[in-house]
Amino acid sequence: MKIHEIIKNQGKSISFEFFPPKDLDGENRLVPVIKRLETLGPDFVSVTYGAGGSTGKNTVSLVERIQEGTSLTPMPHLTCIGQSYGDLKTILDHYKHLGIENVLALRGDLPQGTSDADFPEDCLTCAKDLVDLTATYQAFSIGVACYPEGHIEAPSLEKDLLFTKRKIDSGAHFAITQMFFENRFYYDFLNRAEKIGIHIPIIPGIMPILDIKRTGEFCRRCGTTIPNSLVARMEKASPEDAGLIGREFAIEQCADLIRQGVRCFHFYTMNQAETVIDILGSLSLGRQ
Repeated sequence: MKIHEIIKNQGKSISFEFFPPKDLDGENRLVPVIKRLETLGPDFVSVTYGAGGSTGKNTVSLVERIQEGTSLTPMPHLTCIGQSYGDLKTILDHYKHLGIENVLALRGDLPQGTSDADFPEDCLTCAKDLVDLTATYQAFSIGVACYPEGHIEAPSLEKDLLFTKRKIDSGAHFAITQMFFENRFYYDFLNRAEKIGIHIPIIPGIMPILDIKRTGEFCRRCGTTIPNSLVARMEKASPEDAGLIGREFAIEQCADLIRQGVRCFHFYTMNQAETVIDILGSLSLGRQ
């Protein structure tokens, strides 16, 4: 079923993100994790796509296994930077043939050590162009990314929000946020989006922090703020206690969102099940 229709009909959604392992052995180890989370009854699951299409084949393989071997609704990510128009059409044709009804359309990042000059002249250079292409199929519910704290490359929050609106005006049906750890950024984004006429569902992306060093490095690269108080607590704690602190923080973050009327949640699982299961159980979300 199409994601925007699920949200419209239910008024809520729970979803999980996975990244495709590098090889078949890794994929085989991930499948039990996916099946474990399947028991929670998520409305959809997403599968990421590497920079410049670097994990494209692995993404397609994992999406096929989810589509054919589970009851889950998969949403493949698709990035356009570094890929030709023809390659993107081939992928979308394949997904349509498989009966995939949902796609997350992203610009993506250039692989390290490459530049625009290394790629085909007809490669698409922004997510709006990929939304335009995907919309021509009239077969997909199209999701896009949005950034409560602004995309790190955007000159301002205002410009970043205008870029988001252009993607929506091109045919996007819903958006999923980059991870954030201070809900005020999300609430402010919703207010600003409403003022410029954005009315699609904006699903908060929730990242439970288990490793503060690893998560902190990633956040610095993408411009996401982690509260200093949380960093200090986790850095002083043992690895086991730090994981508990990160889980409890995610629970309280979601509880605050729920109190403010949020009913859709997208969890970045990092290909692990137990932390997400604990969080949803504490919040009485998902099918227990």
